[in-house]
Amino acid sequence: MSPDKSQRTAGIQARKAAHLDLCEHEAVESQDKTTLFEDVDFVHTALPELALDDLDCAAAFLGKRLRAPFLITGMTGGTDDAFAVNRDLAAVAERCGLGFGLGSQRVMQRDPCTAYTFAVRDVAPTALVLSNIGIAQAGSLSSSALRSLVIDVGADALCVHLNPAQELIQAEGDRNFRGGCATLERLCAELPMPVVVKETGCGISRAVADALRRVGVRHVDVSGAGGTSWVRVESLRGNERSRQLGEVFSNWGIPTAASLAMLRGAGLEVIASGGIRNGLEVAKAIALGACVAGAALPVYRAYRSGGIDGAVQFVDQLIDGLKAAMLLTGSRSLANLSRQPLIFGERINAWLAADVSKEKGG
Repeated sequence: MSPDKSQRTAGIQARKAAHLDLCEHEAVESQDKTTLFEDVDFVHTALPELALDDLDCAAAFLGKRLRAPFLITGMTGGTDDAFAVNRDLAAVAERCGLGFGLGSQRVMQRDPCTAYTFAVRDVAPTALVLSNIGIAQAGSLSSSALRSLVIDVGADALCVHLNPAQELIQAEGDRNFRGGCATLERLCAELPMPVVVKETGCGISRAVADALRRVGVRHVDVSGAGGTSWVRVESLRGNERSRQLGEVFSNWGIPTAASLAMLRGAGLEVIASGGIRNGLEVAKAIALGACVAGAALPVYRAYRSGGIDGAVQFVDQLIDGLKAAMLLTGSRSLANLSRQPLIFGERINAWLAADVSKEKGG
């Protein structure tokens, strides 16, 4: 490896290590903006005519059957600590019958010696596993190279993450965001596996969802605002410019529940992530049109404090909450839950009104 390439790899590894440390120890969640799940209510069913044992919360997604509609979303890779985190959380996904997302494989693409940090298939032989690369990196790589990144880790699909806000705050981040639609159109046409387009904490609007669908994308992770703020993470680890700009944009983004509501009827299979912290929020996400929900930070923190068993306990609690919401709405299955009427508050209705106004050119 050339000295310049070695330095770039070391820089990415240092950044990934800092991300894990900050997410474990610092206040990295949105401070003033919420997911708006609190602005969405179910109608209570006092006579559900169901027993808890009657409920089926299994979900089919991307060719795999999940015991519950939940993914441990992509976090990390490229370092020895990341290797341990990836393998242990992939083992949790296998044990609990969930999906698992790898962190960005940019470092693996630059330095194949780091590939071992993304190797989880031996501990998660049947789990849904998602590969991961940024849109800028995807644009600079051939479709065959990206196909190899997915196949080399035994993943079932490729996540292409969109993170312009994070990149702008990051001192060493990208500044050119041209060509994203063309890249995604190429990948959807040329890759043999599904392409999932995901935001990283700022949400997806209906206009962007429609643009994605036009270029062939069928799977989207909204990753809305209200959970981990990558603007905040980058401002915490960055230079003075990052701190100042990060402070200005600390509340940027579309709340997760608002993004999900915007995408109803968009003809996409949707993952709901961004601030999902309990089973009731998973239930609301399903009722808002998501196929599955996902989270990283609460699973990671449960793992750091209690190991694999701690992470499994968090997942079990989340599934308990989902089943409680299903029972209390009279929903025997996720399909029943997805048809439940919802009551929206003023704030989420304001987001929907703004979205409609933009579509009409208002």
